[in-house]
Amino acid sequence: MSLVELIAQADERGLAASGLACLDRCLPLLGGDDELLRPLWASLADGSDWAGSLARARDTLDVAGRADDEAARLALRMLEAAPAERTADAVRPWADACSVASLRVHRLLDPAADGTPVADGTPAAAGIDAGRAGDAAELPPLVAAELRRQAAVLELLADYGAQGLRRALEVSVEGRRVLRAVVSRRARSAAEAGA
Repeated sequence: MSLVELIAQADERGLAASGLACLDRCLPLLGGDDELLRPLWASLADGSDWAGSLARARDTLDVAGRADDEAARLALRMLEAAPAERTADAVRPWADACSVASLRVHRLLDPAADGTPVADGTPAAAGIDAGRAGDAAELPPLVAAELRRQAAVLELLADYGAQGLRRALEVSVEGRRVLRAVVSRRARSAAEAGA
């Protein structure tokens, strides 16, 4: 099943977990602590309201100085667009937008891609759209891996409900580590080039 189909069929918890997992994996771009989004994951597990935890996460992140970084801007938009009310109607468009944004972030950072911004209508955007629709053949490795993680989170929630959250969080943590390593390598390369 394609990622687009998985998102279309997901329930409120699956959609919220999907969007949250995309944001969680992109957290290194915003300088966020690895535990910053844990209260949001906990609210998914126990069914409680996440509005307060969401507001705290937004207030905690220091995103000054990242305005010139397209990848960081995409990650920040995911957090800013997160709906305070966690209903299927509210989280479905957010989860879909987070999916696209996270794939664009991974494409911008993928050493195998050219790193140019992914604007709608570009060949890169078409590749991301094709990947989400089920044809990942043309995607660079980092993007393809992110696509698999997104599908895995939705499948875990569809198959196991709340019991799938722990494994979904593990998938997200693994992706965050990968992205953190990519960001770190990129920063080292930029520092060496500037030296």
